[in-house]
Amino acid sequence: MRFTTIALASTAALLAACTADELPDQERVVAPILTSEQAFDEFTYARPLEARVTHVALDLDLDFEGQRVEGTATLDVQAAEDATEIVLDSNGLMIGGVTDGLGNELEFTVGEADPDNAEKGEPITVQLGQMTGPELQQIVISYASGPEAEALQWLSPEQTAGGEHPFVFSQGQAILNRTWIPTQDSPGIRQTWEARITAPEPLTVVMSGISRGDPEPVEDADSDRRAFEFVMDNSVPPYLIAIAAGNLEFAELGPRSGVYAEPEMIEAAAEELGDTEELIDAGIELFGEYRWGRYDMIILPPAFPYGGMENPVMTFLTPTFIAGDRSNNGLIAHELAHSWSGNLTTYASWRDGWLNEGVTSYIENRISEEVYGEQRAEQEYALSYASLEEAVEGAGADAPTTAMRTPDGTSPFDTVGPAIYDKGTVFLRTVENIVGRDEFDAWLTAWFDNHAFQPVTSEMFLADMRENLIGDNAELEEQLMLDEWVYGTGIPENALAPDAAAFADADAAAEAYAADGTLPEASAWEGWTAASQRRFLETLPETMSDEQLATLNETLGLSESGNNEVLFLWLEAALRNEYDPAVDQARSFLATVGRNKFVAPLFRAMWETGDWGQPIATDLYARTRGGYHSYTRGNVDEIVGYEAGEG
Repeated sequence: MRFTTIALASTAALLAACTADELPDQERVVAPILTSEQAFDEFTYARPLEARVTHVALDLDLDFEGQRVEGTATLDVQAAEDATEIVLDSNGLMIGGVTDGLGNELEFTVGEADPDNAEKGEPITVQLGQMTGPELQQIVISYASGPEAEALQWLSPEQTAGGEHPFVFSQGQAILNRTWIPTQDSPGIRQTWEARITAPEPLTVVMSGISRGDPEPVEDADSDRRAFEFVMDNSVPPYLIAIAAGNLEFAELGPRSGVYAEPEMIEAAAEELGDTEELIDAGIELFGEYRWGRYDMIILPPAFPYGGMENPVMTFLTPTFIAGDRSNNGLIAHELAHSWSGNLTTYASWRDGWLNEGVTSYIENRISEEVYGEQRAEQEYALSYASLEEAVEGAGADAPTTAMRTPDGTSPFDTVGPAIYDKGTVFLRTVENIVGRDEFDAWLTAWFDNHAFQPVTSEMFLADMRENLIGDNAELEEQLMLDEWVYGTGIPENALAPDAAAFADADAAAEAYAADGTLPEASAWEGWTAASQRRFLETLPETMSDEQLATLNETLGLSESGNNEVLFLWLEAALRNEYDPAVDQARSFLATVGRNKFVAPLFRAMWETGDWGQPIATDLYARTRGGYHSYTRGNVDEIVGYEAGEG
């Protein structure tokens, strides 16, 4: 059994835990704008070669009653000599006015949304006026976020663990930050940023930047608000500007890391995250310097729609990963791995999603191997490989959605996970296996070093690999099949299959169960890894009787599992087979968990049964929809045919 010492801190102390003083002073470096065809981002209105944003300074108030942010955004602009205007992205922002850096009013227009791409929002076009000197290369936008800004989720006290204070968090990826920040919202237009945020006491604000110190009271006799300041001097894609505020405590995990959570969750969170410093060390040992100073995390309320979000210096996490035994800490390895892949080097357009997620999933696996051993890493790789096989089998080997580089016109919200996560993982494991681990690690580390804080594309990645890893070795080039992996569909024939022995226990048990219904002994089941348990449950027959389900649950104790990944698989099997005894637990689970990975499939399982599950799903969704993030709502709306104005 592993123990960790938890150091709780006051608000002042916890914010001092990650201050700007810890980072050396550095001059802001303006990242390049790529001009290749692959770098073109069709989901922004920006024209960065004419005028681009290099730095964002936010001065905002959090209005919990009105559920909006309000204040100013000051944008540093780099413009071509003949540029007369700059185009920004917006989605529902309410613009009060625009001035230059000296307070002179600038003309602006808010255009119409693209009728063929409503999620893109609308352009804000600002006339630059007589910007001739360095002191004038700024525009200041007074604004407020619109009602129901999709990036922001405002939670009532009842939706939090403590039940006493409200909470808000943002989720900017993919193109949602334009609903609360007026900037050029494209991953290829990297920006540094800073922020001053005010919130009512006793709420604490955290952001994906380094704190500038203790919060200061707002100078207003009638105010109970405090101001929090942050800075991010590393150039980042704008979707990584993130914020959260609530009743938070801080637990130190090590010299570089800590976790924020509501008081009711802080002890369990800190215990679960006790391996964080070891994970950071493993990442550095494998792929070079950690360039962000701090690696802190925040456990958000259950409404958070993802497992985690890799916001720099402040990873956002779902509470559903907490299992009590660190068995889901692959999630932490994944979000940490983004510190190299995705945050340090970032795809220039959403079509290269695998450059973030596929490379990161590979690094996650390597970090897991260093910290948790080869067996766990091989099991996690086998799960990824199986997920890819299932996706290709379902879509067809020739389906465009199985290509790593996403087809033209695909919304960043509609990318296919196995193609960019799992196929990317298998691709890099295959390359590593062919060229050798030492050689591949040296090349990948150099890739990160040479493209740090810059946008990248698939063609750049492959060109660098050919120049610096393959060289003139024509035989190696043929073995690797690089273009087929990145641009082709299906699974290339050279794919490295996982070790067949990785799941010897689970696969043998699955065969026995399929043959005659024999289940593993409860004692053996409890000794399995969580990955082995998931493997077995993922092989269950599609159709099962009430008697089979009852025996399965009674023998393995699935409904009592503390691992939400395992509990989810049990509930999905039960619901798709119309198992009445599981309905109450499913209702409770879906009323308290907002992670899309769990929510959408469970509603789909109910809905696809027809007369049995659709009334249950309709009634439940009417009660839970308001508590889900817009991303989760959008997915479930499509499943159940929900339309605005219903319910």
